[in-house]
Amino acid sequence: MSSPNTSTRTHCPYCSLQCGMTLETVGRTLEVRPWSEFPVNEGALCRKGWTATGLRGHRERLTSPLVRDRATGELRAASWDEALDLVAAGIRAAQEKGGPDAVAVFGGGGLTNEKAYQLGKFARVALRTSQIDYNGRWCMSSAASAGNQAFGLDRGLPFPLADVERTDVVVLVGSNLAETMPPAARHLDRLRENGGHVVVIDPRVTSTGDRADLVLQPVPGTDLALALGVLHLIVAAGAVDEDYVSARTTGFDVVRRSVAAWWPERVERVTGIAASEVRALATLLAGADKVMVLSARGAEQHSQGTATVLAWINVALALGMCGKDAAGYGCLTGQGNGQGGREHGQKADQLPGYRMIDDPAAREHVAAVWGVPPESLPGKGRSAYELLEALGTDDGPSALLVFGSNIVVSAPNATHVTERLEALDLLIVADVVLSETAAIADVVLPVTQWAEETGTMTNLEGRVVLRSQAVTAPRGVRSDLEVLQGLAKRLDSPVPFASDPEEVFAELGLASRGGRADYSGITYDRIRDEHGVFWPCPAPTNPTGDPHPGTPRMFLDAFATPDGRARFHAVEHRGGAEQPCADYPVHLTTGRVLAQYQTGAQTRRVRALADTGPFVELHPMLARRIGAADGEPVEVTTRRGTMTAPARVVDTIRPDTVFVPFHWVGANRLTNDALDPASRMPEFKVCAARVRA
Repeated sequence: MSSPNTSTRTHCPYCSLQCGMTLETVGRTLEVRPWSEFPVNEGALCRKGWTATGLRGHRERLTSPLVRDRATGELRAASWDEALDLVAAGIRAAQEKGGPDAVAVFGGGGLTNEKAYQLGKFARVALRTSQIDYNGRWCMSSAASAGNQAFGLDRGLPFPLADVERTDVVVLVGSNLAETMPPAARHLDRLRENGGHVVVIDPRVTSTGDRADLVLQPVPGTDLALALGVLHLIVAAGAVDEDYVSARTTGFDVVRRSVAAWWPERVERVTGIAASEVRALATLLAGADKVMVLSARGAEQHSQGTATVLAWINVALALGMCGKDAAGYGCLTGQGNGQGGREHGQKADQLPGYRMIDDPAAREHVAAVWGVPPESLPGKGRSAYELLEALGTDDGPSALLVFGSNIVVSAPNATHVTERLEALDLLIVADVVLSETAAIADVVLPVTQWAEETGTMTNLEGRVVLRSQAVTAPRGVRSDLEVLQGLAKRLDSPVPFASDPEEVFAELGLASRGGRADYSGITYDRIRDEHGVFWPCPAPTNPTGDPHPGTPRMFLDAFATPDGRARFHAVEHRGGAEQPCADYPVHLTTGRVLAQYQTGAQTRRVRALADTGPFVELHPMLARRIGAADGEPVEVTTRRGTMTAPARVVDTIRPDTVFVPFHWVGANRLTNDALDPASRMPEFKVCAARVRA
């Protein structure tokens, strides 16, 4: 452990705010202190941040590799050499039988940029496999797809988060910001103190809704129809910024015609939102000088997630807001490194720097940095869910390496996915604790957690920050970079793999240079000095030139399209892939709660965080109809499975909808695996269900 009374500035291990914090060692204790100067949170933390050290020294912390004993079927302790030798032998056997793509890699949106980069390089150079994707596909991929189509580039927020409090109206579509990112909610309060307005669109009235001036509760899966109706009214009111549309966009005439039929009464029939409330929202937006639309998973995790985001981008573009100070469209990224995690190679179709893997120039550039021939790099692989669905099949991978993801809990149609994992010849999981996924693995590799390692993260603003090591890892634990280095050596990789994070970050910068997400001008020292650096930040073309300042606000002069104009896209509402019927008469939606994070592999083990377990939230009208009582068990069933949990009867949810948090095993056994055709995002947020007492 670090010497007593030392202090380290770092960042929270959880969500994409990446709040700044100070870790202070006092004797043998590691304590969280504020870092008031860091601008994202100004010293504030949620309860998860304040208790983030609770997993250190936990009795369930893994400190030795585990391998499954073939005789007993149980996991037993093993040395690192035995475990890595076993993994390397299993990889060779799988690829000798089925070719390079017989081995797959599944990463995580919580991995540092260095790990994400190295994992992508490892897959394509050491394994030569195209089969790599990550759980960030289930985070903001629909918003990313829409952003690329509309703006030519996707960055969660193309402006600093603090711009929220300087706009006139902020519309939160499918975001419970006050519970998922509590320190960010102060911007909503400041906006209202400044005379601005907050609009929340959510089937539930959450604590974020309590901070709002207008709360709209649509039927799950109908946010797109609401956007079409709002744009219809903006056009009808003559509130379109015609000069902006003419000068900075293309495609509006088609969109103008496409929304003509979405009058408020039709929107009411589809969404369940009163026509008067639709008009109130449109009037509010039409009369504001600055409007900001922020979407999150509630609107994006749908089989029409990309189209839904495009519809709301159309609203922002028609009002002339995108590329304008303190206005426009942004996505509230969820996972800690959901943004950076895909920019540098974990995603099936991307290479570092947000380069596309099927672009010959991109392949040539990255291959040169890696020191391999461009033709040796594999092509595009399967998306996350499609990859998991193919595991153990005749033409799918027979071995899988998992880094930073708890698939058994997080995947949609989770029972089916678990069956696919169990069909593998070899499952390797690198994790901090024995998660539900690690528990069924053949080899488990204990890796460092956030306070024990150094690396960069890219937060929801596109701000690259530095998590600094504060304490040493327990004996027997290795970093993910060391794991990849050891495996690459055993697999006779054509190039060596570094394990020093700063060295890996420097290589990442070279690989990203000239790409859409250019990090080449960012260094660890700059991040420390500047409280983070916004990408794109290219290195100077002249070695003696001034450093690039980074890009806090994007699109102010031009969009990242070939002609510099944003693109309108005409989209149509289709609704959820499953609609209620006689057998499954209600909508099921899922989400997060304040005390827990993602699958709870960490937070459910922190004693100071209340682990209430799963529950089923339903309206009193529905509870009376099925004879359910608050606190008593109810059974929720979909076409994929059943779960039982206590009822939580509240009048803040729609009577035709039930809500289940996804932090515990069970919720995602119910969810639908229908995929968005563009982003390949599964439809986590709506499916047909029945509830029984």
